[in-house]
Amino acid sequence: MNRSNLIALICGGVVMLMTGAAFAAVPLYQLFCQVTGFDGTVRKAEAAPDVILDETVLVRFDTNVRDLPMTFKAEQLQQRVRIGETGMAYFEVTNTSDQPIGATAAYNVVPERAGAYFQKLQCFCFDGQVIPAGETMRFPVQYFVAPELATDPEGRGVTQITLSYTFYPTKGFDPSSVASESGVTGS
Repeated sequence: MNRSNLIALICGGVVMLMTGAAFAAVPLYQLFCQVTGFDGTVRKAEAAPDVILDETVLVRFDTNVRDLPMTFKAEQLQQRVRIGETGMAYFEVTNTSDQPIGATAAYNVVPERAGAYFQKLQCFCFDGQVIPAGETMRFPVQYFVAPELATDPEGRGVTQITLSYTFYPTKGFDPSSVASESGVTGS
């Protein structure tokens, strides 16, 4: 093998490696954020903590909709919970159109440094939801603020946390498939 062929082979390998890294970057970054709480990403917990502190945190709920004919609101704008205590919040989504819509919710936490301590036990996020035409649906979120918030240097001083949800269109959703399954016809 001459030098030109070796260089071409190495360059081709590097291009393939970089292409693979580009496709893996988003899921790996999302996994990293979920495991570490980096960038305000909330962790999913298996169980609530055994310790409940006397200290409280004010949890605020923010709702947003991107490019969908729907309204989205929290039933309560805020809750005061003890650190380590399980909280439950409910959200309402109303489809204001005459067609079913597919929507997926994403969330984040502010301040970002609280993301590692704000953990959810139950959530409607990242799962595509089908909201029938003209209907209102109610979604729960069960969460807690980990006791480490009060002792870790990163968490000290956090007295308010904002949980922000944004509903956006679910990629690949076809309203006619829902209409044909339910016998509803679109106009």
